[in-house]
Amino acid sequence: MKLQFFNRIFKDIGIDLGTANSLVYLKNNGIVVNEPTVAAVNNKTNKILAVGEEAKKMIGRTPSHISVVRPLVNGVISDFEMTEEFLRELLKRQRTNPILSYRRAILAVPNNLTEVERKSVEDAALNAGCSKVFLVESPTAAALGAGLPIGEPSASLIVDIGGGTTDIAVISLGGTVVSRTLKIAGDKFNEDIIKFVRDEFRLAIGEPTAEFAKISVGSAVPMDERLEVPIRGRDFSTGLPREVVMKNNHVRQALGKSLQTIVDALREVVEETPPELVGDILGGGIYICGGGAMLRGFGDLIGKEVGVSVRVVENPLTCVARGLGAMVDDFEAHRSYLDVPPKPLSINL
Repeated sequence: MKLQFFNRIFKDIGIDLGTANSLVYLKNNGIVVNEPTVAAVNNKTNKILAVGEEAKKMIGRTPSHISVVRPLVNGVISDFEMTEEFLRELLKRQRTNPILSYRRAILAVPNNLTEVERKSVEDAALNAGCSKVFLVESPTAAALGAGLPIGEPSASLIVDIGGGTTDIAVISLGGTVVSRTLKIAGDKFNEDIIKFVRDEFRLAIGEPTAEFAKISVGSAVPMDERLEVPIRGRDFSTGLPREVVMKNNHVRQALGKSLQTIVDALREVVEETPPELVGDILGGGIYICGGGAMLRGFGDLIGKEVGVSVRVVENPLTCVARGLGAMVDDFEAHRSYLDVPPKPLSINL
């Protein structure tokens, strides 16, 4: 009876703190938060006006006294205080009971974070109201969410294309054998489209418009179907509003270099993988997840370049969060995949 009461008051959570979107998994409740990692702050009062979807709608539309901040850049905390406030706001939404507390939090982080960067993630979660924080590498959580047998002595190759980073990892026996983290992902794709529209059409557009074009007509390979979408922006010559039609081959041309960089990094990972595990990859295939996995034909491009079958996981946007959920729901079974929180240094004089 005491244990049931304890579990009701102290909840375990998994947090996929992403550059573009953040998801929160609450033990036995599933994914309870899925919001853009954006916060709007009033510079005069220094108060947060909105977080998540509400704040994202304000990007490029605010007066001078309101700043829209993305607290994470390339998977790394760039604004510690804002990250802390953002997390606090997200966790506050789930506190239906005022005395509810978060006992353990498992956070997904990119592969190549330094100790200082990992510590900043831990501190942000602790200050936001979590009692104990564990970290897990994003590809491990993604592979678990995709249902791959990561604890067995066979290779699981996962590519997680998020907002700020692309994580590529070969996982075997619960650990990462070979990995790469690239700062080329969804945000870089948007920048590529903005630059292309500027150079090709002499038109200035913002990030939301670039993302809209990417989702609407973007593709990684030539398509039989012709897609096009009107986009509006400011003409560089006249300074006046203008509309142009963007086609899927325009977006493909804009993204070509970034997509090729990801493919080249994936080939390097396969080349560095031990021969026995490469054989497993050929049999099991490559799994891709994250928002970038939804780009039309990306799997076909990878399959053609690497010569291995490619599968887009089911619900690629929530793959990492589902993996965190599996760890949260059965903590002891997955404890070996987690980074143990560092203990305070004690000095005996």
